[in-house]
Amino acid sequence: MDPEDLRAEMVDGLEERLSIDDAVALAMRTVPRQSFVDEAPYQHRAEEQAGTTVLAPETVARLLTALEVVADGGPAVGDASGENDDSDPTGDVLVVGAGVGYTAALLAEMLDETRVHAVDIDRRLVYAARSNLESAGYGGVLVDARDGADGLPEYAPFDRILVEAAAIDPPRSLVDQLAPGGRLVLPLGGPEQSLAVVDDAGEVIDRRGPVAFKPLLVEGEQGSRPTRNRTVREDIERQEADGYFAKTGWEQEWIDWDEQLQGSGRRRRR
Repeated sequence: MDPEDLRAEMVDGLEERLSIDDAVALAMRTVPRQSFVDEAPYQHRAEEQAGTTVLAPETVARLLTALEVVADGGPAVGDASGENDDSDPTGDVLVVGAGVGYTAALLAEMLDETRVHAVDIDRRLVYAARSNLESAGYGGVLVDARDGADGLPEYAPFDRILVEAAAIDPPRSLVDQLAPGGRLVLPLGGPEQSLAVVDDAGEVIDRRGPVAFKPLLVEGEQGSRPTRNRTVREDIERQEADGYFAKTGWEQEWIDWDEQLQGSGRRRRR
């Protein structure tokens, strides 16, 4: 089948199962997903590619619906009634977890592509997303290699921030980068997660059903490295260490533990 027909069939299936705003559906019918997903781009499933999970189309549709983007001259995405036609158009948007770039491309289709920014902690994915976006016709989207929890302060504030990774609490830096009246959407929780909508005060104002995402990574976890089970204390220590891990801790491979233990033993003998 022609890719355009396959996209139409994909979105038709989504509209049978979900309540999707016209702007989201139109973007998904327009953006060539085959530029971002190598195998079976129009099937209703997630894909592993370039060391990351490419979200299933249904998941992407749910994220964008919860984000409630307001296109120029139109109602908020997720407001099919059109009651909010007088809403101001959405300004800058940040996607945390650029992945292969598909979500950013959909936002660029709904908005001016220069309003869309994306970050990813994995530099290889940043290069892949840039290449994919360029080939799909959305080269104006800015994609940078960053720790997602830190956001992109140089381009803040953002009217909308979308996080494609799970966190226990809304990252403070991302909340601080929201414009007044802004909206942060992210999966919240540990083993059991829900899609949460957070306001510019950091309060959860809505839940949009269960989801299952991988956790938001920190420096050292990207790529093929195993994900560590971080603790609240460790996150605090990491902040106090100017963006790097605490000076001591089990996560540091370079620590000479024999020396550490001998030193503590000498201190105890005194």
